[in-house]
Parts: sequence; structure tokens; C-alpha cells
Amino acid sequence: MLKMKVSLVWLTISFVCLLPWYLLAQNSPKDYLKIHNAARAKVGVKSLKWSFQLEEYAQAHLTMYIRDCMLKLSPAGNPYGENIAFERVGSLKELTGAEAVRLWLVQKQYYDEKSNSCVGGDCLSYTQVVWDTTTYIGCARVKCNNGRYMVSCNYYPPGNYVLD
Repeated sequence: MLKMKVSLVWLTISFVCLLPWYLLAQNSPKDYLKIHNAARAKVGVKSLKWSFQLEEYAQAHLTMYIRDCMLKLSPAGNPYGENIAFERVGSLKELTGAEAVRLWLVQKQYYDEKSNSCVGGDCLSYTQVVWDTTTYIGCARVKCNNGRYMVSCNYYPPGNYVLD
């Protein structure tokens, strides 16, 4: 009986120790949607929905660069909008999906709404996050062979372009 109580206590302690890590991971579709949709709500555009097709595309794209973690934009002709982020060498914290989106949102400071352009820095990742006609998103995150992480989100319909 004592052995069973000790095992139960050990199992409970193990679960409680792992629980905070799981809750802080911030890499689930729900996490990506939450931060994207909060930013979109601030500018009055509709919420995004999750697309498993876009998630698979992002995963396949990241996997091509898993060797060195040097992510490149998808080739020309990609039918989706895309934001990418990778953990910098010497970074003190692990890049989560939510943190990648926060990096894109920081670019808001360079977006000039009056001229609908970037002023003083890059803002295209931010504008893709809040692009008003985009309705679907799918994201993926991988750990590279060098231990660093990459994140890619794909958007449909894509933003940051002007129709002729």
C-alpha cells in the first residue's frame, strides 16, 4: 500500500512539473490564432481561421531548411502570403510560435496608415498579419539540427500586394 501511495505522489509531482512547460509552449494552432486575432481585432478586421493545408505547407517548407536553420522565403509562385522567423545565434530564449508572431507585430511601429506604407523600417510581416482580406492561416515550427528553431506562417489569400 505504501509503495502505491509513493508511486501516486511521484506521478502527481511529475505531472505538475511538466504542466507549466506544456502551458507555456505557445506553439499550438490556438496560440497562433489567439495572437493573430488579437492584433487583427485592434485594427478592426475579421478573425482568421486555421487551415491544416497551410500548416502542412509551412511544415514542408521549414523541413527543407532543417539542416542549418537558414530559412528562405518560399519560391516565386507561392500562392500564399508568408511570414518567417528563426532563432538568432546566441539567443537566450527559445523561439516559440507566439514569440515569432510578436516579432512580426513589433513592425507596427514602421507602418504609416495614412500612406499605407512602411516608414523607417520593414513592416510587411505586420501588414500580412492584419491584412483585411486574409481569412486563413497555417503555421509550423521546427527544431533545426543546430538546436535552433524556425517558425513559418502562411496566409490565404495573401496580403501585401496590389491587384491590377
